[in-house]
Amino acid sequence: MQIKQNYVVGTSGYSFKDWVGTWYPEGTAGSDMLEYYANRFDIVELNFTYYRMPVARTLDAMIRKTTPNFRFWIKANAKTTHEQDRSIAREYLDNISPLVTNDRLAGVLMQFPQSFHRTVENRKYLAATLEDFASVPVAVEFRHRSWENPATYEGLRDRQATLVVPDVPDLPGLFRTPVMATSPTGYLRLHSRDAEKWYAGGAERYDYNYSQEDLTAFIQAWEELAEPLQGVYVFFNNCHRGQAAQNAEAFRRIVEQI
Repeated sequence: MQIKQNYVVGTSGYSFKDWVGTWYPEGTAGSDMLEYYANRFDIVELNFTYYRMPVARTLDAMIRKTTPNFRFWIKANAKTTHEQDRSIAREYLDNISPLVTNDRLAGVLMQFPQSFHRTVENRKYLAATLEDFASVPVAVEFRHRSWENPATYEGLRDRQATLVVPDVPDLPGLFRTPVMATSPTGYLRLHSRDAEKWYAGGAERYDYNYSQEDLTAFIQAWEELAEPLQGVYVFFNNCHRGQAAQNAEAFRRIVEQI
């Protein structure tokens, strides 16, 4: 197989206590995690901004701890994706301006909940929210299967928004789509394939280890796209005990070997 896609690989978050001794060296302090991570990966998803608004000085400090080529995908706040509150969009964009001005922002990730179904009202909300964030690249992750619709993908293309292709268990109601891209970049988020743990809670949901065969299959699937993309972002969210970082490194090794 000849590799034609450009893969940019990282993890969903980096600051986890149970990564110390499993991926981070023993004794690694939380304040040293990002610098260690950035010496091994070129990109990360920041998830803490889902729970609280980003603060410019915090992002400035993160920039200083990383190399000039390091980039961030930053998750939209819960008010935007889960509470359908558009009023915070300007404040959010203002607060992430250090990433923009320093050319460190890969984009804003909007992960909508499984309760966000493809209704007329929600389609209008999504369109309006994408307009609110039109000044930055945006990726959209759906959780409910009702969004598996050609009109969904066409709408994202029209707005130059990137579709997130999630790897999740084959459960009723969960959004699952074949590999595709609605913008010049692809986006793959690997969560877990363990159906029994999916609704057991966050910590157990993401306790999953992808095999070499799984990782090779993902690469083969993305190579089947007709046209090369500017990049395919690959993020591992199976964050239990360093598995995400271990799988991300294994993914890169397979690409290099091929």
